[in-house]
Amino acid sequence: MTFSSIRRTAVLLAASAVLAAASAGAADSRGSKAARTPLPQVKITKEGEKCVEPTDIMRRRHMEFILHQRDDTMHRGIRTTRHSLKNCIDCHADPKTNSVLGEDGFCQNCHAYAAVSMDCFSCHTGKAEKQSAVSGLIPLASSADVSVRDMVMMSRLQTAEHNAQPSATGKSQ
Repeated sequence: MTFSSIRRTAVLLAASAVLAAASAGAADSRGSKAARTPLPQVKITKEGEKCVEPTDIMRRRHMEFILHQRDDTMHRGIRTTRHSLKNCIDCHADPKTNSVLGEDGFCQNCHAYAAVSMDCFSCHTGKAEKQSAVSGLIPLASSADVSVRDMVMMSRLQTAEHNAQPSATGKSQ
């Protein structure tokens, strides 16, 4: 055996070992117990209720549904509850924290795993609304639940309403 044939054999063995290790790593990342990064553990808290879409579709397309719902509601005035963010939160909020955010939160858990930021909750609350005992009404938010952005928006609305009211002279202000 010559030096070049020994060298060629060593290179082939090394390449085979690298390929074998890579294929074993690929098998591990598809869900076996030896995966490098553990999959998020999503807790479904409402027993017996079925989501509005199958799980595999919601995992991949929930953002499309939420954006479509937003466009229908905000731009077209069509209000439905099928894919509303409020219904998602009400159904998936942790019963202990009443929120979908936080370390074990339904949304936070998967988005942290996928390294995807959520901008929903820069405007919306991540907490489920609790119904009051009186005729199923939803109570007004406490001052702790109202963000600065909410207060600015309310102030702008009040100013716009005030400016639209006719003054004592009959002209709007």
